[in-house]
Amino acid sequence: MKPRNETKKFRIIKKEIRILGVDDSPFPSHTNEEVMLVGTVFRAGNWLDGVLSTYIHVDGTDGTEKITEMVKNSRNLGQLGVIMLDGITFGGFNLVNIRKIFESTGVPVIVIMRKLPNFERIKKALKRFDDWEKRWANVLEAGKVYKVDNTESIYMQIYGIEREDAEDIVKLSTTRSAIPEPVRVAHIIAAGIVTGESKGSA
Repeated sequence: MKPRNETKKFRIIKKEIRILGVDDSPFPSHTNEEVMLVGTVFRAGNWLDGVLSTYIHVDGTDGTEKITEMVKNSRNLGQLGVIMLDGITFGGFNLVNIRKIFESTGVPVIVIMRKLPNFERIKKALKRFDDWEKRWANVLEAGKVYKVDNTESIYMQIYGIEREDAEDIVKLSTTRSAIPEPVRVAHIIAAGIVTGESKGSA
C-alpha cells in the first residue's frame, strides 16, 4: 500500500470523475462566530450528486480539521477523485493546510483562484494574529501557483496530484463559467442558504 503523502497518478481522467467542491458562505464582517462551508459532489462538471456541509470558526484555525472530517464522514469518500477548494482561506482568515487534507483523506487537492494572490498582502494581514506564523505556514505548504488557460485564465495550487492531471480536471469540470462547476455551485448554494438568495456570479 502506497503512503498517503505520495502524489496520486491518474492513468486516465474519467469523464465522470467525482469532484468535491468546497466554498464558504457570506458572513457579517463584525462577527466572530461560525460560518458554513458547503461541499458539492459533482461528476466532473455536469452532474450534481450530493451536497455536504459543516461549520468553521470565523478567523479560526479549525478549517483543515473540519474539511477533513466532512470528507472522511461522507459516503462519497471512496469515489472521490479530487477535492477542489475555492482558495485556502475560509471564514475570514481561517487558512487550511492542503497537505494535511490530502494525507488524512488520501484524496488529492486542487485550489482554485480567480486571480493571482498577493502573498505580501496576505502575510501582512496575518500578522495581526498571535499565531500568524502557523497560519502563514499553510500558505507556504500550498506550494507553487500555476496558471490554467481555460475559457478564461485562472490559477491553481495542488497537492497529491500532477500538474497535468490537475489542469485536465479543471478544464473538464469547467462547463458554464471560468470557474469549475463544483466550486461555482458550492458558492451559490452557500450564499443562498445563508442570505436567502444568492446574488451575482460565483
